[in-house]
Amino acid sequence: MKALLFTGNQSFRLEAQPPQAPRPGEVQLRVAYCGVCGTDVHIYHGAMAHRLRLPQVIGHEVSAEVAAVGDGVTGWQPGDRVTVRPLQPGPDDPSDNGQRHIGKNLTFIGIDSPGGMQTHWNVPAHTLHRLPDTLSLQLGALIEPLAVACHDVRLGEVQPGEQVVVIGGGPIGMLVALVARQKGANVLVSEVNPARLALAESLELATANPKEQDLVSEVERFTNGAMADVVFEVSGVAAGVQAMTQVARARGRIVMVAIHADPKPVDLFRFFWRELRLIGARVYEPQDFEEAIALAASGTLPLDQLITQVSPLAEAKTVFETIDSNPAGMKYLLEVN
Repeated sequence: MKALLFTGNQSFRLEAQPPQAPRPGEVQLRVAYCGVCGTDVHIYHGAMAHRLRLPQVIGHEVSAEVAAVGDGVTGWQPGDRVTVRPLQPGPDDPSDNGQRHIGKNLTFIGIDSPGGMQTHWNVPAHTLHRLPDTLSLQLGALIEPLAVACHDVRLGEVQPGEQVVVIGGGPIGMLVALVARQKGANVLVSEVNPARLALAESLELATANPKEQDLVSEVERFTNGAMADVVFEVSGVAAGVQAMTQVARARGRIVMVAIHADPKPVDLFRFFWRELRLIGARVYEPQDFEEAIALAASGTLPLDQLITQVSPLAEAKTVFETIDSNPAGMKYLLEVN
């Protein structure tokens, strides 16, 4: 087998390794495609170094076929087409409140343990979700980020006919917008990158560029003065945090999707004055994966238009460099096998 090892300092090493037989409770996968996530890019730039054991295989947005099953595994057999929900819950903690997908002792496969940028990958059987034969393995590699969007929209309680503003038109923001629209909402995407704005417009999404337009005025116009029932903050920047409270209507919901590692000023008076709700949304649950798979298989979302580039695993370094130089790109896939 071949494994792409991240060695630190923005470097990778592709090396041959003997495949390891799956342990009890594990399934060995033959990986087809692995998407490059924003988290992978952060790791590439040195973030989360304390969670890695270098050299380490990273990656978690995967489509694959089952190659072998370990002892005690039922319901899976070689040839099954799957994707992976890369969460490994740890021991329950009283503070978890039963939410194992965000438990205190949760580990993330592909960060805290080896990931999917390798031709053969052993994962716990409980992480697998079956892909229908009608869904291509390329689109199967988009299920994990699509499940993020399904989770975000579900927690935001988006209803048909509601007004939705998505702040940040990157890969997750665009998927959130598409899923919210599929739920029957009217969606506006706020984004500053012209190429991403053009992509959103080609997908028939309303857009605003807050660098060139007054976002509050644009949302007023888009909603006929009603403002947004739901706002998704996906930009990860201070300007997005500032804007999210300004465009929400009374008793509007704000869903925090982006990772804000550093504290940022929040207009708490606005939360009080307009009785706003702030909802955190992190990763996903099994039902979100099943919804994502059903949506992808239905063909109702233009997922193929979000794939910017597909490259061989051996060209991973070039792909990461391309992502750095092309902030307008969306989803980059590595063809693993």
